[in-house]
This record gives sequence, structure tokens and C-alpha cells, in this order.
Amino acid sequence: MKLDPSILRTLSLDPATTTVSTHGSSGFNSTAKITTTLPSKITEHYFMKSAPGSAAEEMFCGEHASLNAIHDVVPSLCPASLAAGVSEDGNAFLVTDFLDMSSSSTSSSAAAGSLKQQHSGMNLATKLATLHTTPAPVPQGYSKPQFGFPVTTCCGSTPQSNGYKSSWADFYAENRLSAILSQCEASQNVDSEFRSLVTKTAQKVVPRLLGDEHLNGGKGVMPVVIHGDLWSGNKGKGVIGGEGAVEEVVFDPSAVWGHSEYELGIMNMFGGFSKSFFTEYHAKCPKTEPVDEYPDRVKLYE
Repeated sequence: MKLDPSILRTLSLDPATTTVSTHGSSGFNSTAKITTTLPSKITEHYFMKSAPGSAAEEMFCGEHASLNAIHDVVPSLCPASLAAGVSEDGNAFLVTDFLDMSSSSTSSSAAAGSLKQQHSGMNLATKLATLHTTPAPVPQGYSKPQFGFPVTTCCGSTPQSNGYKSSWADFYAENRLSAILSQCEASQNVDSEFRSLVTKTAQKVVPRLLGDEHLNGGKGVMPVVIHGDLWSGNKGKGVIGGEGAVEEVVFDPSAVWGHSEYELGIMNMFGGFSKSFFTEYHAKCPKTEPVDEYPDRVKLYE
């Protein structure tokens, strides 16, 4: 297996000391492990996805931005993404820090007492609560955080529109419910009954449950980084960067700056998170007021 020259240039790697081999499997793309020896004689490992087509390019661009949005807030929660683009052979690619999920204990190659070897001290519930209580950054050209994301992201193979909105209710109604309805109708026959239900939900239920004047006593909610596709298949334990402590991690994100409880829709729908997990999570990231409508909001997000 040969590494495309454009990827070598993007990562500033020496082809004489760099190898690539197939690693793992994916339903959407090819996956590989890049191993390189740096001039300092240190060996580094990276993970690469590649696939043909403009859809893959859009998907990898979104995942690149998503991983780094999460990593910037909680570095031990996911690998950093190093590059995304199109190689000389025309395939789209994504390269990230290598996540070794075969490790069950601290790597013996790490020097004892080194910073890389030390555990973050946080479990997944604490990491996710930290992510969900840290304000999203202010986008360029705006004076305060917005709901949305700088690029299109994909949940599975479905592109998601992330144009900025100052209101979470407007974003969820327009950029999620109405946008997905339009995508469904473009690829399938129009179902008037289904369209009516989605339209009524977007126009009546969303403002009632998610309106700024209703949540948190009229204060609304703060945009935070959301993984966007967090279910049991997108979490695990591993060593980020190939050495150090085993951490609880997440991967394959489809991020957005949104309401913290939006994350919980998929988590509840597909399962894999215990009652004790949510108890610990909510101790650090309290439910939005009014609390008695929390189950209704989570159902809406499902």
C-alpha cells in the first residue's frame, strides 16, 4: 500500500521513513494506519480515511472540523484531526492522531511519570459534561456565539445544514427538521401527511418547548459543542496518539454548536449509556429549566 504524495506533503512526512497499511474497516471508506519515523527518531502513528467523490470530501471536511472542535475543549475526549483534503489520485482523505483501541493499559513505551502517560482524571460523563458547559467560540463576523457550525457536517451519509442562527429554536426547526424533510422529499415521493406533521412540529412544538423566552426563565440556552452522533458505536476506550493512558473516548462526530440536551436524543434513542452515567453527567451539566419538560425535549431531539 502506497501513501499518496500529496498526503506526505500535507503532513510534512519523509517517504523514506513512512509506511502505510490497511487498518480496521468502515462501511463508508477505506481506513489505514500511517507509521513514520521523525528526524528526532521518534515513531509516530496516524489514522487515515479515504474515499472517492465530492460527498466524501464534504464528509471528511466536516469530521475534521468536528474532531478539532471537541478536542480543543476536552483534548482527552477524542483524537485531533491533522488534515483533510483531496489527494493527487482524486480521493478525499482525513488524517487524525492514531487512536489505539486495542490497548487495555498504559503503554509500556511511555516513560514513567511523563505527562503523556498521565490519565486525564475524567470519565466519559465528566468529559461530556465539560464539553456541554463550555461556551462555543464566537464565529468570525459575529459578536457572540451562534447556533450552527462553520462547515457542513454529515450524520452518517446525510449532509446537515449548519448556517448560523441566533435562536436555537429557529436553528432546530429550520436547519434540522425542515431541512431533513426537504432532503427526504427530494429523494422520495412527497407524503402530505408526513409533511404536515413535520411542519406543525417545527412551527408549533419547537417554539413551545425550545423558545428562548421559555427556556431557563427567559434566558434561553448557550451554544456548546455537540458531538452530534453519539451512540454506543461511537464511543470506546483507547490510547490517543499511540502512547499514554487509556481514556474513554468518542469518535466519528458530526458536530454542531447547539443545546446540550440535543446530544441526548441519539444517546437515549440507541442506548448504551447507563442511568448512573446520566446521574453523574447531570450533576455537572444540569437539566435545562423547566426541568419537568426535559423528557419532552429529549423526545423531540430523538
